[in-house]
Amino acid sequence: MSHNTIAINQRMDRFDSHASVWLFGYGSLIYKADFPFLERRPAHITGWSRRFWQGSHDHRGTETAPGRVVTLVPEPGAVCHGMAYLVTPEEFAHLDHREKNGYLRLATEIGFEDGSSALGLVYIATHENAAFLGPASERAIARQIAEARGPSGPNSEYLLELAKALRELGKNDPHVFEIERHLVELAEH
Repeated sequence: MSHNTIAINQRMDRFDSHASVWLFGYGSLIYKADFPFLERRPAHITGWSRRFWQGSHDHRGTETAPGRVVTLVPEPGAVCHGMAYLVTPEEFAHLDHREKNGYLRLATEIGFEDGSSALGLVYIATHENAAFLGPASERAIARQIAEARGPSGPNSEYLLELAKALRELGKNDPHVFEIERHLVELAEH
């Protein structure tokens, strides 16, 4: 599958007739909502773990020196915390462009802190997309992040903002925090 997933996502019309739909964000969508929304709430999805396994050729890196951003990988019993936004289907065009580097819109059950849930959307970059980089040690990921820079800024900013947003939500993510620790160590040397 190519890097650019806009056309594939435009064919996902499951929620097009809805007045509004919940969108789950687990990476930069937690702290950077550059789109109008009707409501925003802390949320989670189950069966997925956040991993810095997706290459960023368009935002936090380049074709020749991709950065690393998060995607979700299946993990039975796992809970991934993030932020949910209630949006109108008109926002899909902007979101499809923002998430075009390998991410696909998928329907998922989103859980909220009050115990309620709703069917909504999440963008996930699977191992089948051309920008998928796959697993690496947290130290190796931190090294790549420390060196990468793209049109949206340094890759390190993405990692640090995500770690900060997770702390503000009161959520622990050992993978993210371990990469952050290595990045800080690299900066000190």
